[in-house]
Amino acid sequence: MSYYTDLYRQKLTTADEAVKDVKSNDRIDIGFNVGTVHDLDAALARKIVNDDLHNVMIRDAILVEMPELYKIPNAKDHIVVNSWFYSPADRAVMDKGFIINTPERFSEIPRYISENTGTYDYAMCMVGPMDEHGCFNFGPSAAFAYAATHNAKHVIVEVNDKLPNCLGGWDNYISIDEVDAVVEMQDPYVRCLPPSKPATEVDKIIANKIVEQIPNGACLQLGIGGMPNTVGALLADSDLKDLGVHTEMYVDAFVKLAEKGIITNRKKTLNPGRQVYGFASGSQFMFDYIDNNPQCMIAPIDYVNDAFVIAQHDNMMSINNIVDIDFFGQVNGESSGIRQISGSGGQLDYVLGAYLSKGGKSFLCCSSTFKDKKGVMHSRIVPTLKPGSTCTDCRANTQYVVTEYGMVNLKGASLCERAERLISIAHPDFRDELIKEADKMGLWRPSNRR
Repeated sequence: MSYYTDLYRQKLTTADEAVKDVKSNDRIDIGFNVGTVHDLDAALARKIVNDDLHNVMIRDAILVEMPELYKIPNAKDHIVVNSWFYSPADRAVMDKGFIINTPERFSEIPRYISENTGTYDYAMCMVGPMDEHGCFNFGPSAAFAYAATHNAKHVIVEVNDKLPNCLGGWDNYISIDEVDAVVEMQDPYVRCLPPSKPATEVDKIIANKIVEQIPNGACLQLGIGGMPNTVGALLADSDLKDLGVHTEMYVDAFVKLAEKGIITNRKKTLNPGRQVYGFASGSQFMFDYIDNNPQCMIAPIDYVNDAFVIAQHDNMMSINNIVDIDFFGQVNGESSGIRQISGSGGQLDYVLGAYLSKGGKSFLCCSSTFKDKKGVMHSRIVPTLKPGSTCTDCRANTQYVVTEYGMVNLKGASLCERAERLISIAHPDFRDELIKEADKMGLWRPSNRR
């Protein structure tokens, strides 16, 4: 028996036993995305209910499933959830009063954690099986797992032997020496995202406008949502060559592009030959591809999302969804008024980094309109952001904005020019009204088109 195997057996326990010392007011990180704990989540929920614990602070982000913690009766009397980034699970319970968002740039999360020694009482995360060197791989969710586990009083890992082994450079594993307890997931599986909804005609029109701007040898970042996925699908049917990948989130589209020989990473000016990413989320098809794949490099999010690292890639192309944008070019990518929809995430990191790149471009995409719950249509291009809306990207950062009616570049444009350009890609039914509002705001001059 090796030293590591012996230590593993000493620390192996049940989920309920691992959380038995949790108390009121404890601060607990339960993992991130695919790396969110499963059996430990259920055990923690039982512990909180059975012992009537209060004010237990839970930290999570981008949940792929609804945690058992969220199902606790009268959860607001027991837990406070601080989420870095809302997912459908968070949106489903946000009116129950126990969940709040933490604004951030993803690139800065490891620093936030590390500058506050003892940030967590417990850090819990999903890992792959221990290797012969006594190390557990964080799998597709290494983004800031290292920072969380190295700034917690107690570390508990949940071993999932179905988790893909994600290769990288650093901070993608934890040693058995650094772990307080080991729990083996009883019915292991990898949480996969449901299949994407079919692309709409609007999605396809917008995606085509973006694809036309991408040169051979470009480096790609695709954000969360349907539009970036549609761009990926169109790229797979294009004649482009030697594309590279440096992206916050790794998605199915990258696999399809790589298997068609469109992604080669040969022209990358940083980490050539490697698809670099901070975390992965998608289908089993994608997880099978990244498992032990030396062409794929997972790295901590303070590297992957560092604007200056992003900028070192020539022809960096960043593609992200937004909620709405005002005449000034202020972008809301995460809320509906004060109602949180997602999070700041890495959008601003890539908006900044892509523009700093030689030949780089940042594309912010949205349909020109949306319908509310009553079926009333509204413009996504607005005079000013709705009160309480988040300004994810400030006006000085915005470059290309794309709707189904066109693409405009706001860099170097005056306030009047911005209003004019944005109105030109608004839905025709709203343009006259938007021009009147621009005129009231002193942003529509005689030289503007009427």
